[in-house]
Amino acid sequence: MMFERLGRFVVYKRWWVIVAWLVAAGAALAFAPELKTTSDQANFLPNSYESIQATEIAQGAFGQTDGATATIVVRRTDGGQLTAADQATVGKLAETISGAGIDKVTGAVTAPQAVSPNKLVQLVTVGLGDNPQDPTLTAAIESIRTTSDPVLANTGLERLVTGDIAMYADNEDAFNNALVIVGAATFLLIVVLLLIIYRSPLAAILPLVTVGIVTVVSTGLIATMADVFGLDADPSIEIILTIVLYGVGTDYILFLLFRFRERLRAGDQVKPALVTSVHRVGEVIASAAGAIVIAFLALLLAVFGAFRSLGPALAIAVVVMGLAAVTLVPAIVSLVGTAVFWPSKSWKRTPKGTVFQRLGRFTGRRPAVVALLSGGLMVALAAGSFFMETDYDQNAQLPSGTESAEGYEALQAGFPAGALAPTQVIVQSDGGARIDPASLTGLADKLKAVPGVGSIMPGPEGSPATLSQDGTVARVDLLLAGSPYSNEALALAGGELRDVAHANAPPGTKAYVGGLSSVFADVKDANDRDLRVIFPVAGVLIAIILALLLRSLVAPLYLIVAVVLGFFATLGATVIAFQGIGGKPGLSFTLPIILYLFVVAIGTDYNILMIARLREEARLGNDPRTAADLAVEHAGPSVGAAGLILAGTFASMLLAGIAFLMEMGFSVSVGILISAFVMAMFLVPSITALVGRRAWWPGHADTAPAAEPERDLAYSGRPSSD
Repeated sequence: MMFERLGRFVVYKRWWVIVAWLVAAGAALAFAPELKTTSDQANFLPNSYESIQATEIAQGAFGQTDGATATIVVRRTDGGQLTAADQATVGKLAETISGAGIDKVTGAVTAPQAVSPNKLVQLVTVGLGDNPQDPTLTAAIESIRTTSDPVLANTGLERLVTGDIAMYADNEDAFNNALVIVGAATFLLIVVLLLIIYRSPLAAILPLVTVGIVTVVSTGLIATMADVFGLDADPSIEIILTIVLYGVGTDYILFLLFRFRERLRAGDQVKPALVTSVHRVGEVIASAAGAIVIAFLALLLAVFGAFRSLGPALAIAVVVMGLAAVTLVPAIVSLVGTAVFWPSKSWKRTPKGTVFQRLGRFTGRRPAVVALLSGGLMVALAAGSFFMETDYDQNAQLPSGTESAEGYEALQAGFPAGALAPTQVIVQSDGGARIDPASLTGLADKLKAVPGVGSIMPGPEGSPATLSQDGTVARVDLLLAGSPYSNEALALAGGELRDVAHANAPPGTKAYVGGLSSVFADVKDANDRDLRVIFPVAGVLIAIILALLLRSLVAPLYLIVAVVLGFFATLGATVIAFQGIGGKPGLSFTLPIILYLFVVAIGTDYNILMIARLREEARLGNDPRTAADLAVEHAGPSVGAAGLILAGTFASMLLAGIAFLMEMGFSVSVGILISAFVMAMFLVPSITALVGRRAWWPGHADTAPAAEPERDLAYSGRPSSD
């Protein structure tokens, strides 16, 4: 009865509710701190990982930071070898950039060892400060390029500026254009689909208005939480937050509007219809939001900080959206009444012979066939997940043809590909004694002999290592033969290279492997560990939520199995599309957690709505097969509409032209379609029909409580259809 009382309050005190939400949004805009983000993956790893320990030791000994740099690759325009005069010109280029007063540039250096052994290229390393996430660094890249041109004019030399910051600068327009395209397509798609469903502009605008208010409130709460607890947030949080809010917000609003329209067709007046809708759908929305919140909060178990900070932020957003769905939305609808469906008149009449009526009848009559077909399809797709490979190469996700991409290719003409991000072996003495430089020669020889190591960058006076001022720490700089982002480089830096470094450290010292490849090797290890821990814990907790909602132990078991199968079916479909058909070496390492967020967590909404309707139909005295028939007829339209809108939202990312966004858009849209149209629409009702009344064991969830009034659920003849 709690949601019935809530429904009466928000419907009859609508202005209080609306004003309260507007005040909350105003307070968030006025007083909430700015949400700060960082994309440095090392910031998200605890210092128990070797790559982080290596970084911390290097910072203390050599004053290094995780600062930003750009690499200028200089080569002759005729493809010939660099002469002594050419090398002097490159030295002048470094001096010019250092003294040009370019904002953010801390210095530019080159050296004899920056000339490739074949003398085809020479490198200039430009320091850009200690904050790789500074958005003004892209302007510095442009200034470096314009400052370089006069120095190299008429010299027969050309420069190509590359490195992570340069790649970001070159692709900034591509990303901005992609976000504009995706944003416009998402907005247009939601409006068009809602117009098709309701044939009403107000119904189409309602989710946009609601999500806009909720975004302001939840972002303010998230920023406050991050500020109070000192949490780092990944830059993707803002994009993910927007998609989550549009996803769950549209779902919950559709759930409410479909039930509201159903009650109007049954003869209820506007306010009683809204009260009944909040009463009936409120528990479903609360349970669905609760399941998502638990799934998100399970991310707190992650050791990878990007996941850990993402969980509470998204949980806050879903809680706020859930509250808005049962308070702000019915308050607004109460204000406009049936005009929410204007100018359409379809809400006044019950359609006959709809697709969902026919699907419901077929599911009720042939549940075994439906279960076999839907479950078999999901199992077949899930088989593809066994062939999944992960890809940590961020550069491969970016568009080609830019100067930075060409510079990276030119660099490889003279240096191993790993020159863009050297791997460092840090050697530290145990008791503070000075390290004998001669003892490092054997270690360097062993490291150089490891398959996959391209070369060793010589230290001062040609020595194999660089010593700290006090002589207690040494650094050996390795250039890997392949891309520092490749799976092979990660396996090397996190495996054999560490084994060799540890085994051959001079007596009285300890060796650590650092650098970008080592960091990503540890990120991979943390990511794998987190997925192994988070998924089972979240599954158990979601099952508990379902058990509490359904007062049953049986139904939650096959619902969780269905959700897990849906996850692997989605992963398998993506593997088939991108690795099999597309020929990619692997899927982005962040994809499983993205599917967890959007397919497992949000996709559970559809299961909850369907199983709640199955229970409701059973409580009205229908046998299990008839309950499945009616549940598909009544819950099917809202599940289908919500799934189609959310899948379409993600499918718009296929227009981005950027590999990762396209991969994400395809996988999540396919996953949502599987969750809505295969799992919730067919698999769950058919299995429930086959299991029968045992689905509600040991409670009596299929029996109507004696005290519960049935007036608002009365139907004449066959129940009305959406």
